[in-house]
Amino acid sequence: MPRFLVHIHTGPSDANKATLGCLIALTAARKGHDVTVFFAGDGVHLLAPAHAGIEGQGTGRLSDHLTGLSEAGARFRVSGLSAKARGYDEALLEGHPAEFAMPDALVDLAHAADTVLCY
Repeated sequence: MPRFLVHIHTGPSDANKATLGCLIALTAARKGHDVTVFFAGDGVHLLAPAHAGIEGQGTGRLSDHLTGLSEAGARFRVSGLSAKARGYDEALLEGHPAEFAMPDALVDLAHAADTVLCY
């Protein structure tokens, strides 16, 4: 099964780009691919409940994509450094198939992936 890594570093201020990354990840997962989404930079905000309601123009609602990704078996990795710099702790991971990861994990995931997409 092909492995997809979708690296999302765009935050809620660009709802179209952020939700597009999640939509593409969800599409890959629903097609049966092994999907990991790595949230870094301002992308870590996307897992915060305060931003679940964002919706892109033609790219859907963030909360629907995150739920769909969870149900499809996708895994989330969240930059621990980015989260800490933005005031988040372990509570950010609650309700998601997520764990904190360091930059070396992103490098390893990219190396192992068949396809890497960045948003």
